[in-house]
Amino acid sequence: MKVKSFLVLAILIISVAGLKAQGFQLGLKGGANFYEVQGRSFDQEYRFGYNIGGFAQLDFSKHFGIQPEIMWNEYQTRTADDASLIYTDLSNGQDIQLNYLTVPVLLAFKPTKFLTIHLGPQYGILINQTQTLVTNVGNAFKKGDLSIVGGVQLNAGWFKLGLRYTAGLNNMDNVGNVDSWKNQGFQAYLGVRII
Repeated sequence: MKVKSFLVLAILIISVAGLKAQGFQLGLKGGANFYEVQGRSFDQEYRFGYNIGGFAQLDFSKHFGIQPEIMWNEYQTRTADDASLIYTDLSNGQDIQLNYLTVPVLLAFKPTKFLTIHLGPQYGILINQTQTLVTNVGNAFKKGDLSIVGGVQLNAGWFKLGLRYTAGLNNMDNVGNVDSWKNQGFQAYLGVRII
């Protein structure tokens, strides 16, 4: 229900914004993720993953607009060496891969033609996770993840180069209530405008 409500709200914002937009762009982007899952059950190290997807840019004025996106994000993490002391079902020192379909809807502020500052919410839908993460629980992570995103983007003609920070707002732990798990990390990307 939350996923549907968020997607309906995002589509409504984009539609209304499109009617008032002074500029419109579509493009593709991809890059690297450096994420960790916060919580005592994990090793607290940033690990490499990737991101790929598309974006739209709707400008209301010379300086303001929104940038909605649809992205595929891979996050890598590892359970702590003593994770089984926190949850008996967790394996110690296990590599974990999480794949999310994320939908950020970001306010875009352009102080100059070459620089854009982004800030806004992101909703992530967990598509799959490492299947052997726990011995008795099939879905260790909740299916939805709400985050806040902030970052900067350099604009050079048809190309965009950006760096963002993402902080999870909700507990993703679906095993129990002993530990709190939240995604956080950095995203670097290169984008190209196609329209």
